[in-house]
Amino acid sequence: MTPVISAVIPVFDEKENLRSFKDELSAALAAMKLPHEIIWVDDGSSDGSFSELVKFTAEPGQRALRLSKNYGQTAALAAGIAAARGEWIVTLDADGQNDPADIPRLFAAAAGGTDVVSGWRRHRRDAFFSRILPSRAANSLISAVTGVRLHDFGCTLKLYRASLLKAVDLYGEMHRFLPAILGYAGASVAELEVNHRPRTAGKSKYGIARTFKVVLDLLTVKFMGDFITKPIYLFGGLSLALLAASALMAVYTLYNKFFNGVFVKDQPLFLVAIFLSLVAVQFGFMGLMAEILIRTYHSANRKPPYTVAEKAGEE
Repeated sequence: MTPVISAVIPVFDEKENLRSFKDELSAALAAMKLPHEIIWVDDGSSDGSFSELVKFTAEPGQRALRLSKNYGQTAALAAGIAAARGEWIVTLDADGQNDPADIPRLFAAAAGGTDVVSGWRRHRRDAFFSRILPSRAANSLISAVTGVRLHDFGCTLKLYRASLLKAVDLYGEMHRFLPAILGYAGASVAELEVNHRPRTAGKSKYGIARTFKVVLDLLTVKFMGDFITKPIYLFGGLSLALLAASALMAVYTLYNKFFNGVFVKDQPLFLVAIFLSLVAVQFGFMGLMAEILIRTYHSANRKPPYTVAEKAGEE
């Protein structure tokens, strides 16, 4: 029977937590009385996690994948998402801090037509200065830049409509931006407060350095969301702004020469005007080249620059 819900769990050196977490997850999904499957993705663990996962596959609806090395959480999620067969995909961390008992609540919240339900660890059980504080700053920044307002982009516990999620090409460390990426594609996004539990075994694989990666990835997400089909708007806009600034500086320089008797050679502002005009020309050509590349990409791949959300009637 085709599953309604596919649970995708990336695993990296979590052998001590797997057995108890699997029992909780299986019980939570069974209580929903819907066809389901659990897909475990071992992301290059070195502690024997995969041997434990293989034991789980003796039970119905349990599958395990092993990546050849540690590619990162985004790649592990992408592998699980590609293998999922359910109408809905729920993602969780394998460390036991996400509570599987929240899955029915996420599913109920999506019943009204919501495409993405994101968990919010309002009472987070982590170190404040190394985990919570940087996360709050990152969440505020992501919300402001993307326009998708969530308190907790970093919470792995999320429920997605599979047809939309499978259309996203995941790479780098983009998994935390999935609600924003899907929001750009027109998906409806909601947030639900979920339980967050302290880690009981093992150690966290994340550090404060991840915050800096978020800032860099955010630039990519913003560009891909707002300008991927019209890059000339970004580069052309920057070019026009720089040309305008250059023109104003040049006019001011000439004004000083003719009305205040200050020679051009004595005005450094004129050199700045020349520099800005050259940079403006470069941005303009970058925009044109990006336009050509984008049009070639869509033409060669026959990939339309839009997503059809729903169809009705015969074709």
